[in-house]
Order: sequence, then structure tokens, then C-alpha cells
Amino acid sequence: MKTSPTPHDLLFKKFFSDISVVTDFLEIHLPPALREQCDLSTLAVTDGSFVTSDMRNRRCDILYRLLTTSGPGYIYCLIEHQSSADEHMAFRLMRYSMDAMQLHIDQGNKQMPLVIPLLFYHGRQSPYPYSTRWLDFFADPTEAQALYSQAFPLVDLTVIPDEEIKTHRKVALLEYVQKHIRERDINVRLQDIAFLLELTQPNKEQVSCLLHYLAQEANTLDSEAFFRNLGQKTTGYKEEIMTIAEQLEQKGRSIGLREGRKEGRQEGLQEGLQEGRRDIARNMLALGLGRAMVERATRLSRTELDDLTDSVG
Repeated sequence: MKTSPTPHDLLFKKFFSDISVVTDFLEIHLPPALREQCDLSTLAVTDGSFVTSDMRNRRCDILYRLLTTSGPGYIYCLIEHQSSADEHMAFRLMRYSMDAMQLHIDQGNKQMPLVIPLLFYHGRQSPYPYSTRWLDFFADPTEAQALYSQAFPLVDLTVIPDEEIKTHRKVALLEYVQKHIRERDINVRLQDIAFLLELTQPNKEQVSCLLHYLAQEANTLDSEAFFRNLGQKTTGYKEEIMTIAEQLEQKGRSIGLREGRKEGRQEGLQEGLQEGRRDIARNMLALGLGRAMVERATRLSRTELDDLTDSVG
């Protein structure tokens, strides 16, 4: 990677920072089918926010933005300047194009822009010795083209029946738990989870991670009871399961203790305030002030004032 500009780079950047030069370049060198999609009158150099840190470090690279001729939308032209041949340049151009697409989406746009990468080459080897078709870097370009030009495989747990998931061998437990983790009460899945634990026999680390995941994410009124019941229904993981149950029990006790202390402090504070109001009311009554005034000043009930009147009298 170039970290400082060379004379080649400086000359390239000086000319290709001029929109009129770039317009002529694209009119001449873009393939006709692509040129017809580009409204070159809207051509502009993008600001720095469109350029990745990697591309910023390569000072000769320039990214341009323009509108389409067919309606709303953007096209980007990425012109990469090279004074030496690079065997993997096609892949690098594809990666830079993906970066430009990502940055376009990051700016709030919903549709992907078309990014046209162009390689500007003037090296010693002639003609340029490597393919500029990134798929040619695969052992089987035809197979790669088929893969990357169709929808990627989708594993949608939400539509796979539970009975089918149970036949998925080692991955069945993970799939089943993650399919049902958001249910209103995970207890209805207790029997199946215990069955899959016994069936798939995950290792201890996997079980520990699974149990902590259930403790964190699953919905249940009584997590401790869930894990204790799960431990009773399995044979190989009782120690791990009961450890989680005990941790939840201890956590519940700590929370209960904190809440109890908090409630006790609040009750004590309220009782102290109420006793203060009663003291003020006694003093006001002893001074001979009317009950209506005392009631308004202290906000005590009539029953409480009756008791205080008797004690003062």
C-alpha cells in the first residue's frame, strides 16, 4: 500500500481533480452501455465522508458521484491509478466498490448505488497482464458467478417445523432454543430442550453457554424453577444446570434483600414525616388554633386530629 504520493500519483490527482478532464475521460473510456446510464453533467468529486480510511491512505484514488439518466439514483465511478501491475487488483476494486456502497447506505439511502470501478494503468508490462474480472480469481469462475449472482442460502428457523429441527443432529439444540427463545414462557419448551440435550450431547462449554443464554434471554416467571426442573430431566448435565439454578437463587435473594432494605428505608422515611406532622399539629392545637387551620397546615386526617385533640386535652 502506498503511504506517500509518487510523481505518478501527484500528476494523476492534479488532472483527475478537474471535473472537465474526468468527464472527457469517462465519455471516451466507459463502455457504451454504462455511459448511457450516466448523466455526466452531474459529475462531482465526493467529499471525504464517502471514502474509506483505506482509500484515503491511497491518495491517488478518487471517487466520483453522478446521477443516472433513467431517473432518481446515484452512480459512483471509482478510478484507481496504477503504475505497476497487481495480480489481485480486480478483487481490490470489488472491495473498494463494496466500501463505496456501504458508505452510501450509511448516509441513509435505502437502495444500493451502481459503482463502476475503472483501472487507469500505465505500467512497464504491456498489455496489462492480469484479468480485471474478479470472478476469474476463483478456481471455478463459472461456479463463483452462479453463487454470487443468485440469492444466498437462507436458514429461516421461524418457518422450519419443530419436528424437522429435531432431526438436525448436533445443531438441533441450538436451532430449537434460538427459534423459541422469545416465546412468552420458555417453560412450555422444557421437555423438548431436555430431550435435545440428551440427544445431541453438547460439550460442557456449549452447555454452559446455552444455560447462560437461557438465563439472560428466555421469558419465564421463575428461572430458578425452570433450571431445577431441567436438571431433573437430564442425566449428563445436572451439575452445570444446578449451578445456574443456585446462581439464580442467590441472585434472587440478593435482589430481595436490597429491595427489602430499600422498602424499609422508604417506610421509615414516611413514618418520620408523618410523626413530624403530628408534632406540629399538637403544638398548633396547644396554642388554641382552630382544627380547620391545623388540618390544612398538616394534611392530617380528621381521625388523626381527633386522637391528637384528646391527647392534648
